[in-house]
Amino acid sequence: MTDAAVAGVPQAGAPQASDQYVQSLARGLSVIRAFDAANPVMTLSEVAARTNLTRATARRFLHTLVELGYVRTDGKTFALTAMVLQLGYSYLSALSLPQLAQPHLEELSLKLGESTSAAVLDGADIFYVARVTTRRIMTVGISVGTRFPAYATSMGRVLLAGLPQQKLDEYLSSVEFKALTPRTITSREELVAELDRVRRQDWCVLDQELELGLMSVAAPVRNAAGKVVAAVNVSLQAQNVAAQPDPRAYIESIREEIVHTAGLISADIAARH
Repeated sequence: MTDAAVAGVPQAGAPQASDQYVQSLARGLSVIRAFDAANPVMTLSEVAARTNLTRATARRFLHTLVELGYVRTDGKTFALTAMVLQLGYSYLSALSLPQLAQPHLEELSLKLGESTSAAVLDGADIFYVARVTTRRIMTVGISVGTRFPAYATSMGRVLLAGLPQQKLDEYLSSVEFKALTPRTITSREELVAELDRVRRQDWCVLDQELELGLMSVAAPVRNAAGKVVAAVNVSLQAQNVAAQPDPRAYIESIREEIVHTAGLISADIAARH
């Protein structure tokens, strides 16, 4: 393919460039995108080949990027610098927590085949801010905006465990416990002991305390300062867990996945600041 074709001649099946299209900007971005995990360092010829630009054109863009600080060179090869991360940070900084969490939850849900959610603490309740549903496994439908009592949910316990002691004491002194199922914790002493365990292990598994037949595994999402600002979870059917060859090992595999996802969302949040 010729440089002219890439620069301005429409290709078959390609979208038509509008009169607002800036070819030089598109070319410069194509040079940045040419670098990836498999090609972190390239010569001028390699960059030209991967971008379908002539050597002369590729050289001009590379040296412009060098002067701007986005690319470094030893005279023979070129590589991106950490400055290119600022391009992504600008995007991340404009996103809200639900927007940051949603793609990670979708990826996790697709991988596990289970529903995933994110929630924040709002008073005595958790408030759902993101949700990916594979099937309905509760008698009450869950969607963005749904509320549940924090003490009886996996995400609620993760969020409560992350509170400063004064805030937690205020919550414990005002919460009204209700036995939502025969398994629900309904005393301050039991809840405090459970929160201590959640705080130590940094995750929570809930076994049919919100609704019979429903289990969930949650992990905390933190900001750049390490403060717990949200929680994410995976919802599971208790009978499906029990049917696993090794239910304990299965829960452990779910724990690893949700903790990893929480870490990815936390990293995105930290990158905004």
